[in-house]
Amino acid sequence: METSEGAESRLSKPLRPSSTRARGVRLLGGGPGGNEQLTATTGVILIVLLAVLGVTILRIHQLISVHLFVGLLLLGPVAVKIASTGYRFLRYYTNDAAYRRKGPPELVMRVIAPAVVISTAVVFASGIVLLFDGPARRGQWLLIHKASFVVWLLFTALHVLGHLQQLPASVRAAHADTRLVDGSTGVAGRWLALGGALVGGLVLAIVLIPHFASWTANGAFVHARH
Repeated sequence: METSEGAESRLSKPLRPSSTRARGVRLLGGGPGGNEQLTATTGVILIVLLAVLGVTILRIHQLISVHLFVGLLLLGPVAVKIASTGYRFLRYYTNDAAYRRKGPPELVMRVIAPAVVISTAVVFASGIVLLFDGPARRGQWLLIHKASFVVWLLFTALHVLGHLQQLPASVRAAHADTRLVDGSTGVAGRWLALGGALVGGLVLAIVLIPHFASWTANGAFVHARH
């Protein structure tokens, strides 16, 4: 039978650290598998949004407002994709045991990764500059935007093709995680990251809608050709 002193000792033990660790595991756990699932799920979202963006490019005069809106919306998921991929590289090359056991990314993916990241940064940075400058002051930024887009499209296509085979399995695994009761695989953190990225991009796009006016005004593209 437990003595009163024993009961008091047991009740006096701090519970907060274990609770904090549990929350941390739910948010940040998952290891290499969780990182792969986050990257894959974000990749699916990007494919869908980029397909919409591609349609707007085909009819840019009529769909310029959609092009600008989706481009801004993409900033959140793109940031998550770069962060999750960069995190895997960092953990592997800093000799994290779990990531070392999983092995390095494929050689081709490692070779093209810098080109994907740099071209992505240039495409979106030049697009934001064009948004604020408007068609009348597009100057060399439009050329940079178009050229970087071609480079980005080439390397991103190679990147997507390189991951296409394992993409369905990773997405199914991410869906299966949502059914775990204890949340020990970090699924909460992954969905928070994805949801936060989409909401952040959406809010940014909505806030900047007033800046679309110079591009959506009648004659904007006619003026831009001069």
